[in-house]
Amino acid sequence: MKLFMASLATETNSFSPIPTGWSGFKEHLYTKTASRGEAGLFAAAVTRWRAMAEARGWEVAEGLCTYAQPAGPTVRAVYETMRDDILTDLRAAMPVDVVLMSMHGAMIAQGYDDCEGDMMARIREIVGPKVKIGLELDPHCHLTELMLEKATAIICYKEYPHIDVVERAEELFTICADAAEGRTDPVMRDYDCRMMGMYHTPFEPVRSYVDRMSAMEGQGGILSVSLAHGFPWGDNPRCGARTLVITDGDATLAERRAEELGKELWEMRNDLRRFPGMDDGLDRAVAMNAAAPIVLADFADNAGGGAPSDSTYVLRAALDRGLKDIAFGTFWDPVLVGMCMDAGVGAEMAVRVGGKIGPMSGDPVDLLVTVRGIARDAAQHLGRAEMKMGDCVWLEADGVHIVLNTRRTQTFHPEAFENLGIDLSQMKYVVVKSSQHFYDGFAPIAAEVIHLATPGAITPDYANIPYTKRDANYWPRTENPFASERADQ
Repeated sequence: MKLFMASLATETNSFSPIPTGWSGFKEHLYTKTASRGEAGLFAAAVTRWRAMAEARGWEVAEGLCTYAQPAGPTVRAVYETMRDDILTDLRAAMPVDVVLMSMHGAMIAQGYDDCEGDMMARIREIVGPKVKIGLELDPHCHLTELMLEKATAIICYKEYPHIDVVERAEELFTICADAAEGRTDPVMRDYDCRMMGMYHTPFEPVRSYVDRMSAMEGQGGILSVSLAHGFPWGDNPRCGARTLVITDGDATLAERRAEELGKELWEMRNDLRRFPGMDDGLDRAVAMNAAAPIVLADFADNAGGGAPSDSTYVLRAALDRGLKDIAFGTFWDPVLVGMCMDAGVGAEMAVRVGGKIGPMSGDPVDLLVTVRGIARDAAQHLGRAEMKMGDCVWLEADGVHIVLNTRRTQTFHPEAFENLGIDLSQMKYVVVKSSQHFYDGFAPIAAEVIHLATPGAITPDYANIPYTKRDANYWPRTENPFASERADQ
């Protein structure tokens, strides 16, 4: 047996002011040997696939693995060049029995609303109808008809934060290997939940829902169950939540179980978590007067959703309130980081923080700061995956502590602060630029975690996202998006 594997991934925010070009991919991961020890979320799957294939005595061919921090649509020539590089290596590797791809599922390029579907269709054209094609996706994907038509099996990570990438990679390998060896016949069906939202898996009722999904697998012919959350800020016709079930040759069972799970999610819609506004959340944090730090998520300035990671709304609010012993991280500002590194630890400087990329970043904040720490080539973790941050600096302005870095990335772990020597146990408040991936790392040190519905590039106002390609027939924009269908029955 022979396996070909590769990875091409980014999450596209159609409304982001930052284009995704060559620098976005090449600064994070861009190699054809990712499975030989490269760090990062999108090296994890190919690393596991190689180990599993070689343990079975399979031959392995590896193509390009690359990932860009989420931003606006990918430049057309950049996408086409990377795609064609992978396809060229696939042709050279032929004949193969299995193709496994690690992608995001919400990648949009200029001229391509569905990069993953485009990739699946071109791979299928090369390998023919009998080769098994597996696709591992982030759950914040647009599960398109072309993906479902051309792939043999699609599996989404179950957890948000995404701490189960390796486990899902193992499941996908097993399903495709069993199919290639003639033991199973995977059949996929999905169901449109007609919902837009964010489904944080550590919290009820989503926690129990995901556990019920997992319990179905391996029972009565069900091979895999996924919830595609959708990525609300991707302007794609299929944007939104969908349930996906893979069975062993039973399309009717797959369709029925997907619909049952989708309807169950719909019934939970009014019980899903809601986030306080910025001022209400800060009021709540101050009133708690907790012994351990209160962790506050700057939801809308999450680089992992395509935001600039330099918005100043929460910083300005904290300064106006006179809050002390508060840490912010991470602001993306390569120029200011370089200036502070040149000045050195202990330097006092007048600096302008944030508000640089565009209107969604707010106004810049001018501060007199002291450079307290410098860390070169820093990293933090999301689960087992090491995520690079670039160079970082720690600035203090009278009890307000700010971490800036050179690689635009969200805050995943306390390491983002600890790399610089910041003792978070001495902070009353920690503000992280992230929507949810921070939770696994920060929850153990927090007296409370508060997700703030902040202004910015990905404000969680799902009813008013200005789609041009996605219709308005989804909740909460439409109170009952199934109404017209039921009226016709």
